Amino acid sequence: MGLRFRKSFKVAPGVRINVGKKSTGISFGGKGMRYSINSSGRRTTSIGIPGSGLSYVTTKTSGKSYKTRAYQTNQRLKSIERAIQKEQELERAKFEVELYENQCELVKSIHKECDDEVNWSSIVSGPPPFQLGEVGPREKEAMIKYQNYKPGFFERLFKKEEKARTQLANQIEIEKVEDQKAYELWEELVELAKKVLAGDINTYFRVLEEMDPLADLAEFGSGFEFSTDDPSYMEVEFDVHSDKLIPKEEKKLTKTGKLSTKPLSKTRYYELQQDYVCSCILRIARDLFALLPLETVIIHAYDEFLNTETGHEERILIVSVKIERSILNSLNLDYIDCSDSMNNFEHNMRFLKTKGFHAVEKINK
Repeated sequence: MGLRFRKSFKVAPGVRINVGKKSTGISFGGKGMRYSINSSGRRTTSIGIPGSGLSYVTTKTSGKSYKTRAYQTNQRLKSIERAIQKEQELERAKFEVELYENQCELVKSIHKECDDEVNWSSIVSGPPPFQLGEVGPREKEAMIKYQNYKPGFFERLFKKEEKARTQLANQIEIEKVEDQKAYELWEELVELAKKVLAGDINTYFRVLEEMDPLADLAEFGSGFEFSTDDPSYMEVEFDVHSDKLIPKEEKKLTKTGKLSTKPLSKTRYYELQQDYVCSCILRIARDLFALLPLETVIIHAYDEFLNTETGHEERILIVSVKIERSILNSLNLDYIDCSDSMNNFEHNMRFLKTKGFHAVEKINK
């Protein structure tokens, strides 16, 4: 038999609090009758005759036993339902934490996504889809299908052979038109490539408009404005809107698998904000270098801040960076810290860990 320890405190006449290892209870009454309620749900009633040694004790638990199968099944199903709900809550908690962690990782990884580099020289020197005066590849394939056509049993039976041949003949004409379109598109692309290589600035802007390399950043609320008067460089004004992507709350799992949510500390929020802005800057430069024969990209990042003197939001320049193609290409982008990487370039950035970004001056060409 094991030892049992219990502490008992008198809180009022006839009322005591009993503290055990696994539960806590409260009891009422005097020597003749006492009523106890335990935190485990057990209720005990003791009735005795003082001095006689005789007593009667009854104990009830919070649960209730049912006799009929329907009630028993109902209790079992409710128990299963509670288990399912608990499991769903645990899975939802895991999902919320995974979503939060992915969001934190995403803001630091934007620079790793980039368009493939366009080789404009290869486009200019490359062959056409087919030589003018010759049959195009799509038309040729349609002609082979027409020549090799053999009617099946049901086509002969229902006299659909002629209709099938007519359809194949019409398809030859359709594919001929498609070949012509492909050739005209190739001619346009070659002409575009020649203008890009010649440093035509209007063509630069056309390429950016049609290829839209920063569309995914625009989905986060970011806005862009491009300008240049020299084909060797491009200047970009970038509206950050980091508040739309950076989480405001930190989410973790407790030891029991439940979701723990608390406000993100200022230090952590500003750290993520800095990484996001710097990652976007690297991504913008990479995309521009991939699409255009530029040597330098100057990027100015703006964000909205509340002016406590006027009570209005103001657009403030928070980072200005001059990025050279050769230096950017020398970086190992999979392992850099985006914020630290700004030290590789001429830049203006005033950032405090506990207060975030502050206004800076533009870098000029």
